[in-house]
Amino acid sequence: MKASLIASAIEKVAPLALQESWDNSGFCIGDGDSEVHSALVGFDCTPELISEAAGTGADMVITHHPLIFGGIRKISGSTLTGRTVIEAIRHGITVYACHTNMDKVLHGVSGTTASRMGLEDIRVLDSDADGNGLGVIGRLPEPMTPQAFLHHLKKSLRLNAVRHSRITDGPVRTVALCGGSGRSLIGRALSAGADVYVSGDISYHDFYAPDGMMIADIGHFESEVEIIQVISDIVREKIPNFAVRTARNSIINPVYYF
Repeated sequence: MKASLIASAIEKVAPLALQESWDNSGFCIGDGDSEVHSALVGFDCTPELISEAAGTGADMVITHHPLIFGGIRKISGSTLTGRTVIEAIRHGITVYACHTNMDKVLHGVSGTTASRMGLEDIRVLDSDADGNGLGVIGRLPEPMTPQAFLHHLKKSLRLNAVRHSRITDGPVRTVALCGGSGRSLIGRALSAGADVYVSGDISYHDFYAPDGMMIADIGHFESEVEIIQVISDIVREKIPNFAVRTARNSIINPVYYF
């Protein structure tokens, strides 16, 4: 089967045209003419993921984060990207990524995580004219105290820790969320009426949150990792006769907690 057919199935849900200008979604190694027989879906394209793919006989790897951002001055075993490129080519593996295009559809990264949190009436937070965009906002079925919400957040997303701003006084009803690095949408979440804004990669000064809104940083990996299963399900549903597996041994959060 041509790799373009697999890519097309994903892009019907998350068109490449939606990706941010700085992004590099699409084929990173190989192209649509590559003949592929099975795929492994992971989060980051690492040597470990390529090794797992080769071990399962997969000749295509699909990830959320692209393997290549910007220019590469050399390909060698001295860098993680270089080692990954070398191993992928050595094993004849086509590498494809769906990054910010999958971030910007309602049932993509943020919408999936919001559903895991039990939010209802979910809509895009910063939408374009077609209803696509970054982040989502929704409502809890019942209001919670800020402390109860933080407990709920940890339990529903299986988190080790949550960094948050000062506890607010009122109940939590409306929650905004952006998977990945979402500090740029803090103001948007406030103007949309969010009681809490949940994201990753929040900087120190951002924890001086605007009055009336609490900020919770759950981590970049933790806020996006659910998308792996979503990508797998898209391919399985649209191409049921194509073998696709979800990575088991190579989904690694590079951030550790002591």
